[in-house]
Amino acid sequence: MKRFEHIAMIAHDMGLIFEFLGLVSLVPFVVLVIFQEWDLVLPLATAPVIFLVLGGIISNIPHEDLEPSFSVTLSAVALSWLAIAFIGALPFVFGLHMSYTDAVFEAMSGWTGTGFTMLASVDTTPNTLLFWRSFMQWIGGIGIIAFGISLRRKTRVSLFRLYRAEGREEELVSASASSSRRMWMIYLVLTFFFTGLIMLVGIPLWDALNLVMVAIATGGFTIHTGGVSYYNNPYLEALLIPVMIAGAIPFKVFFCLYCGKIWDMFRDRTVRAFLLIALAGSIITSLDLFIFGNITITSAFRQGVFMAVSGLCTCGLQNSNPHYWVVIPLAVVTLLMFIGGAMGSAAGGVKVNRVMLVYEGVKWWFRRFFVSSRVLVPFRFGGKTVSKKITDLAISNNLLVIVIYVLTIFIATLVTLHLYITSFRLEEVVFEIVSALSNVGLTTGFISAASPITIKWIFIALMWFGRLEIVPIIIISMGVVKAFSSDISRDENDDSEDDRQSL
Repeated sequence: MKRFEHIAMIAHDMGLIFEFLGLVSLVPFVVLVIFQEWDLVLPLATAPVIFLVLGGIISNIPHEDLEPSFSVTLSAVALSWLAIAFIGALPFVFGLHMSYTDAVFEAMSGWTGTGFTMLASVDTTPNTLLFWRSFMQWIGGIGIIAFGISLRRKTRVSLFRLYRAEGREEELVSASASSSRRMWMIYLVLTFFFTGLIMLVGIPLWDALNLVMVAIATGGFTIHTGGVSYYNNPYLEALLIPVMIAGAIPFKVFFCLYCGKIWDMFRDRTVRAFLLIALAGSIITSLDLFIFGNITITSAFRQGVFMAVSGLCTCGLQNSNPHYWVVIPLAVVTLLMFIGGAMGSAAGGVKVNRVMLVYEGVKWWFRRFFVSSRVLVPFRFGGKTVSKKITDLAISNNLLVIVIYVLTIFIATLVTLHLYITSFRLEEVVFEIVSALSNVGLTTGFISAASPITIKWIFIALMWFGRLEIVPIIIISMGVVKAFSSDISRDENDDSEDDRQSL
């Protein structure tokens, strides 16, 4: 019986989130009025109306104010992301007469910040729907739950449990709604600041705003079929790099800017590690393109740096087509997409934090082989000494996530190759699948509107898996066979979460 009380609590909170989505979904109507695209009034209204109606229904479910079990929370968040994609698809169905599969693909790509598109011609798409795509990525960048928290006067523990279940293992915001609102204000200010910066290189306001919205959210939608290459502007590409990086580093470091502590953000070890990987990846990709790709050093540097940073930031903006690349730089960018950005950012992937922890853990394991079994070798991470029990648990958990990612890529590749006989090379198929699972959006052209419907749904599932970091999907799968666990004590959950936060 307690399980249903937990479900009622979660349903109430998710209803509030849907109501918030219904309200913010009215923002694109401003663009509709500006461009006077009156024929899109009804198609665009479908999303906010259904969000508001659905939110109003489930938010009024009778409930007790209690802390739900983590398994139920994970499942509710995973199913809510599906519902958000299904509802967000309706403006494309009624406004562009897209098939529902293509529309769901577009919406899932938008909300998850992936950047793949099913639009046959972006240039002929109405401006209102182009903004709806950018707006989905901008809102989904930080997270639907984080946005809902920021709009509340008081925030319950259950809402923060929803936030962590959204695939955010490191807190993006502090445990108060006011701090959450400050973070969203910083996000908004950064968006406007970068928009003005992009306009300095001759990009119109409309284009600059849409580019910055998707770049800072580590998305990848553009308002032209040619993407970033449409502008053929190296200065634009150079300015987009810091925008993508801003979206891929922990947003909590921007509180340093808010407090005037500019240099403190560069002392964060995660930021330093991320920038080091970005630098190394850019140099290697550029050199590989020059040496093996038979292109000029200038073009190799321009393509290599932008694509490497875009891949690591899990942003789908690209200034070249990797389909024409040789294998080696393609493999490097694939690895960068797999790693992804930092926890507590808008980026996807397995996260730099996990790679750092596993690297330190492997060193720690090997150091113990060279000392007596009676000698205690301390494990230090983030300037702190961590107990052996917590260390073993944390390293095992993070390794498990990485292994699950690798297995998912392997299985998805095998299934895709069996269902779709294509002229694309194996490494291109793997590149595309990693791009989907890490919510990147960089493409070789493998996935498109011409792809079979089965492949499209596989990629929809991959984008969904990646946004939630797979674990909630496993919980749902287990719940189909076995009832959701309702006996997870609050103390055990709090202990495990505190352990993760300490690392």
